[in-house]
Amino acid sequence: MAAGDTWNDTGFVFTQPDGSPLAPMAVSEQFLLLAMETELPPVRLHDLRHGAATILLRAGHDLKVVQEPLGLSSITIASDTYTSVLPDLARQSAEDAAAVILNARTGPEPDETTAAGRVVHLVETSNR
Repeated sequence: MAAGDTWNDTGFVFTQPDGSPLAPMAVSEQFLLLAMETELPPVRLHDLRHGAATILLRAGHDLKVVQEPLGLSSITIASDTYTSVLPDLARQSAEDAAAVILNARTGPEPDETTAAGRVVHLVETSNR
């Protein structure tokens, strides 16, 4: 390595020439300059992180899959931060659940040995 004895083994992939961590603000400023030079819309580096999470959720990935690579400390933070940007996913989930229930009620007689049959049985007995 070029730094020799002065190298700081921080474990980071992108570093200063001596191995020390890059300053986050300097990285953000450099990113904005590169975006402007290439005539990209003004977007913050952090927006790419948010965009990646949104794309993963829209693709149907579980919140846990989103949480881990972003280094979020809990699935609650992932949920609070990223699911609010996709209300259509919540609506679709509700519609999917309703379709399952409606299909169970209008489809063939459910067998009480299946989960769907037990749910229909519970609904029918509670409506009596």
